[in-house]
Amino acid sequence: MIRNVHSRDLGVPAGPFVDRIQELWPPAWGKQEFDRPLGVGADGGHGPIRYHCTSYTPGSSITFAFTGTAGTHTLSASGTVLRHELVGDFDLVRRLRWALAIRWLHDACLEDFLDGCETAAGHPPAVPARWSPWVRLVRRAFMAAGRQPQRA
Repeated sequence: MIRNVHSRDLGVPAGPFVDRIQELWPPAWGKQEFDRPLGVGADGGHGPIRYHCTSYTPGSSITFAFTGTAGTHTLSASGTVLRHELVGDFDLVRRLRWALAIRWLHDACLEDFLDGCETAAGHPPAVPARWSPWVRLVRRAFMAAGRQPQRA
């Protein structure tokens, strides 16, 4: 079982940022697009990462289930805190991919997203997230292979 959590205190009510997930998604990680307006049943994702919306409470939380593997990711708000949680029950090959590459890309993507949320909240982060040399190397390797990084 894989569980990965990122959270950020935005200093303002975090609920509206749940609803702005597509608008604030960092473009370096592939545009987040869906086949219909954001809500239960919407299919889409970003780049090669595909998922569908299984639960949505505007201003509170949204949950997506990955397509093709057992796992979810949820963006939720509690007061001024915005939180993202990924939970996956991946097979051995996907767990290895997660440990070696995908986790690092996922962490960088989420920190970029949360930086964007802080900026949109009117308080740009004092220390913006930076991609590690490993993240830059893995991204370069995926791009050289002619594809974007894939999910776990």
